[in-house]
Amino acid sequence: MLDIQNLYKNFGGIHAVEDASFSIERGSITGLIGPNGAGKTTLFNVIAGVHSPDAGTVVFDGEDITAKRPHELFARGILRTFQIAHEFASLTVRENLMVVPGAQAGERLVDTWIHPRKVRVQEAELANRATEVIDFLQLTAVAEELAGNLSGGQKKLLELGRTMMAEPKLIFLDEVGAGVNRTLLGTIGDAILRLNQEKGYTFCMIEHDMDFISRLCDPVVVMAAGGVLTCGTPEEVMNNEAVIEAYLGTGRRHHR
Repeated sequence: MLDIQNLYKNFGGIHAVEDASFSIERGSITGLIGPNGAGKTTLFNVIAGVHSPDAGTVVFDGEDITAKRPHELFARGILRTFQIAHEFASLTVRENLMVVPGAQAGERLVDTWIHPRKVRVQEAELANRATEVIDFLQLTAVAEELAGNLSGGQKKLLELGRTMMAEPKLIFLDEVGAGVNRTLLGTIGDAILRLNQEKGYTFCMIEHDMDFISRLCDPVVVMAAGGVLTCGTPEEVMNNEAVIEAYLGTGRRHHR
């Protein structure tokens, strides 16, 4: 589905991403792990159009999307969430969901005058879809709460819900479990699995919680020093000497 080929991204003299290559298969939940400073978020930002690569290509469904802007990728069904949630704090949970789809009739002032019924019908449809997403993510109790008042875990669920409103093909999740309590983390994990299995969403996720990664992801891609170190099942990468050395600074044999 997505083919990342020899990506480079430098900031001054710092090689944040260096000759990174891997593929994301349709229908997979691909994990992306690595020690702090490995280049994971920068790689996400390059793929998602936040930064242009210095070299390399990104191909989605056979189309070269290298350096496409985020709104162009959004139109193609490629979305990302952030480690720190980006909710509209002064809007309710339901309103946060309803503003996501693009090209809404109510966005054009002339339509509110000339085609008010069209605007009302579309808003009713969006409200119904938002209700479905809220129920799916178990956010019913806070549906009318201001998003700024949600807990960290609820905000992460809301971010996931906002991607659902756009009917995505590929979602990049940047540390969706960061700062989330274990109960809500389980709810988030359940939602990701259901979206993958029932709706066919493809995911690529950065995460440091290896239990969470092991539950959800196969394959797991390991980054170190800006490049791809290895790729395999969760068990394979966790028992890989090179991965242990990248995380701990020494191989397992030196700890015996």
